[in-house]
Amino acid sequence: MSRLAYHFIGIKGTGMAALACILHDQHKVVTGSDIDKYIFTQDGLEQRGIPFYSFDASNIHDGDTVIIGLSFDDSNVEVKAAHDNPNVKCYYYNEYLGVLLQDYVSVCVAGCHGKSTTTGLLGTVLQKHEDTAYLIGDGHGYMPDQAKNFVLESCEFQRHFLAYHPDYAIITNIELDHIDYYKDIDDYVSAYQSFVNQVKKKVIIYGDDPYLPNLSYKVPYVTYGLGENNDYVAKNIVQGEQGMQFDCYCHNEFLTHIELTEVGDPFLQDALGTFALAHEMGCSVEEIVEGLKEYKGIARRFVIEEVKDSVLIDDYAHHPTAIRYMIDSARKKYPSKKIVALYKPDRYSRLQYFLDDFAASLNTADQVVLCDFPKNAKREDESITVTIDDLVKRCPNSILLDIDEKSAEKLYEMTPAVFVFMSSKDIYLLKDMLKEKIEK
Repeated sequence: MSRLAYHFIGIKGTGMAALACILHDQHKVVTGSDIDKYIFTQDGLEQRGIPFYSFDASNIHDGDTVIIGLSFDDSNVEVKAAHDNPNVKCYYYNEYLGVLLQDYVSVCVAGCHGKSTTTGLLGTVLQKHEDTAYLIGDGHGYMPDQAKNFVLESCEFQRHFLAYHPDYAIITNIELDHIDYYKDIDDYVSAYQSFVNQVKKKVIIYGDDPYLPNLSYKVPYVTYGLGENNDYVAKNIVQGEQGMQFDCYCHNEFLTHIELTEVGDPFLQDALGTFALAHEMGCSVEEIVEGLKEYKGIARRFVIEEVKDSVLIDDYAHHPTAIRYMIDSARKKYPSKKIVALYKPDRYSRLQYFLDDFAASLNTADQVVLCDFPKNAKREDESITVTIDDLVKRCPNSILLDIDEKSAEKLYEMTPAVFVFMSSKDIYLLKDMLKEKIEK
């Protein structure tokens, strides 16, 4: 029997879960499959009642449109069954998004750091002006019935963002990453050059970046940052325990004073970039300020829980620069507390390439706690020899823990403190165990 359904292979992936939610909001029949282990992205699927199963070729039906997660190929039984079935339409995740974008005024958010937060901010701010859909790389997607705009996080990994031809784009920064794919910084920058070549109306860039101002732009571009030569500038910045405040200027003219409860230089940049893009798209200053104030944060991005006299912060940081920023932001918010930085690496190639940088960033905390790679992490090739012990050696007095009750007990002995849990992997499970112990 054929049906008109959208089936997601790898539905718990952060982008995949968000896209599944969006198609469900469009009143389409959505199903999915994935590994059985709990992943935080499944919460949103369960709230919408989207069913998902274990991988099985029988999940593929005639008439399905199958959307395949980017880490899957024909070695997966469902991918093979979908490719072998002439009555099934197959797209990879980014390919399908590239098609979907054509129905909206599209806004792509790219950059090494700050993509998810900026996407979340834009989704909140633009909604003040007109109905706006968004896809955030934390598993959240939303599509109102009358959506005019569509904001999506656009990842540069393996040049996946080249599937998109957006009306507008914002690029938050360029810093070498994904070194298992990109040969060097020139190769990485060239991907962004290809990306901006595809933007149809306007590009907003972080003007203080060493690379972005040197790209060539076929459409008008606008800069934001702290340097006086930018089109949008934040001045008179104050950050502390209560949050941040700054004055926003455009072409040297004062626009407004902004006060937000968040802290940290990354958030300041993301808020300013959001202001610039929304203003260029026709939002009023009042709408933008109201949207920035209403922003509630997103999953796994500097999520703060104050538990008795300790603080637990969960973040997706998995690059040395992001880790340094997270620890710095925690210090700004809690200047009198001990900072414990916890990190679980995700890719062997990333740790090997940035080993000394990871150590330097982590060592800005008062105490470093490390977890080993996930058991299913693979070394990308035979030149990758790094182990977690190489990082332990570079972080004096660091300790190596697991994600288990015994490790949570060790962390409990360090209280009171600010614990900053950082990883693109499941380190948040250890945070939950520690929280339980503190509450008891």
